[in-house]
Amino acid sequence: MAFSSNRSVRTRQMLGALRPRRPGAPGTPPYAAETPTPPTPIRPRSAMVAAAVYDDEGHRSASVTRLADAFRALRSTPGGMAWIGLERPDEHELAALAREFDLHPLAIEDAIQAHQRPKIERYGDTLFVVLHAARYLDSIEEVEFSELHLFVGPDFVVSVRHGDSPDLTAVRARLESTPQMLARGPEAVLYAIMDRVVDDYAPVVSGLDYDIDQIEGEVFSGDAHVSRRIYELSRELVDFQRAVRPLQSVCLSLAKGAEKYQVDEELQAYLRDVADHLTEVAESVETYRVALRDILTVNATLVAQRQNEEMTHLTEVSIQQGEEVKKISGWAAILFAPTLVGTVYGMNFDIMPELHWAWGYPVALVLMLGVSVSLFAVFRWKKWI
Repeated sequence: MAFSSNRSVRTRQMLGALRPRRPGAPGTPPYAAETPTPPTPIRPRSAMVAAAVYDDEGHRSASVTRLADAFRALRSTPGGMAWIGLERPDEHELAALAREFDLHPLAIEDAIQAHQRPKIERYGDTLFVVLHAARYLDSIEEVEFSELHLFVGPDFVVSVRHGDSPDLTAVRARLESTPQMLARGPEAVLYAIMDRVVDDYAPVVSGLDYDIDQIEGEVFSGDAHVSRRIYELSRELVDFQRAVRPLQSVCLSLAKGAEKYQVDEELQAYLRDVADHLTEVAESVETYRVALRDILTVNATLVAQRQNEEMTHLTEVSIQQGEEVKKISGWAAILFAPTLVGTVYGMNFDIMPELHWAWGYPVALVLMLGVSVSLFAVFRWKKWI
């Protein structure tokens, strides 16, 4: 397979980088040949989280810690089933699974790369199911999404987790406490895992509902940062909808396949129950999406209203300032007129008209008073003062 050759090339490159250079080679320090430093051994990380083999009655017959042991235990258990849980495995571990269980290369490639949409595909006798798990983080009030890939065959279930959720340890404990459910085969494990993923959606729905209530309060309180929070919550709802909506098609396909391949009727009822819960979650998400859209519209209206109120207030202040300026200008003009007359006749030149006139002083006073009264009448008529 392609990923096996790539891994070998990378391995040879890594080993070539660690191989000590011969003395005197370019770039080798003088003391390299005398005191070589042995490379620190790197222990490979195992992606296996848990693995067990169950007999035909649903009881655990073997607990293993290595893939090779799981394969041997399954071969030695007639009618048994292996359930192997992996977390972020590399191509080498998935290649071993592909050889043992005859997994399709395309499904292996999807499981390695992740970033797949929720879907279900059948390759021969093996189902490849992609689920998107979600959990609500109370500390930061955000939704965290992770991928879960499942290979479901006639006598095995392989779960490949790309994230911290869901908690498959609890799912395994729940099934082992009811051996009659495990005895129904790999389809029972698939149901239990899907049921746990859908059940984990409930806290997410509650968290989103709480966030929307908070946002409604912030919108009407005039919080300046509420628009950014509305946008972020909208993105979370879109991501949540992308996880939930395709999963409905997965449930529908499983229901049809259960009838086609004559899966136990009680197990079909369990799968329908998961589909019902998923429908409720999908309806809640759609309701929240519409509510958030309405909240965004209301917020935009309130922001526009506040802006209009501010503009109205600024306009009123400008008008009031203009009226004050008119009053100041009017009185300044009234006071300026007698000042001008008094200034002209106060220059004390020897040759000036009416300078030595007996009625000059009374005429000047009457002139100043007349101009002032005239200007006052004009400004009063124009409502400046």
